[in-house]
Amino acid sequence: MDIPRLHKENIQKTYKCAILTISTSRYEKYGKIDRPERAEDASGKLIWGMVQVQGGDVVFYELIPDNIELIKDAFKRGLYSDAEVIISSGGTGLSPSDVTIEAVMPYFEKEMPGFGELFRFKSIEQIGNSAMLTRAAAGVSRQKPVFCLPGSPNAVKLALELILPEMGHILKHVKDQ
Repeated sequence: MDIPRLHKENIQKTYKCAILTISTSRYEKYGKIDRPERAEDASGKLIWGMVQVQGGDVVFYELIPDNIELIKDAFKRGLYSDAEVIISSGGTGLSPSDVTIEAVMPYFEKEMPGFGELFRFKSIEQIGNSAMLTRAAAGVSRQKPVFCLPGSPNAVKLALELILPEMGHILKHVKDQ
C-alpha cells in the first residue's frame, strides 16, 4: 500500500527571505550595503542565488559587524520586515567575537535542534570532526523560521541544500495555528 506524503501537500511554493551577513572585516571595508556582491560577500550572494532558484524572493539584506547589539537590531529589522524567513551567515563559531547565536537565540520562541544536528552530521563528510566547532542553529520567531549558518560558502551551500527543499513544509508548520 502506497501511503501519500500528505505532509508535503498544499505547501507554500514561494516565500520572502531576509539575509543577514555578520562579518566585521567586510563591514569595516564596505560599510552598510544592501547587496552582497557590493561587499564581496560570497556566502550572502550564494544564499541570495539559491533562495531565488528555489522560489524565494530576497526582500531584505544587511551586512553587519560581529557586535551583539547591532546583530540584535538587524535581526529585529528582519523580523519586522515582510520577510517570511531569515537566514544569517557568520558568527556561529567559538571565537570571542562570534556572537550571532547569543544575539538571536533569545528571540526564538521555539528551537529547531534537528537542523543543527543534521547540519553537523552532514558536515562531518566535508570537514571531519571539526564539525563540532560550529554552533549553527535554527528556530522560530514571530512565525518565521530563522537559520543561523556559518560564514563559509561551503557550509552555507550544505546548509541550504538541507533547508531549501523543506522550506514550504517548514513554513506550513510555523504558520499553522
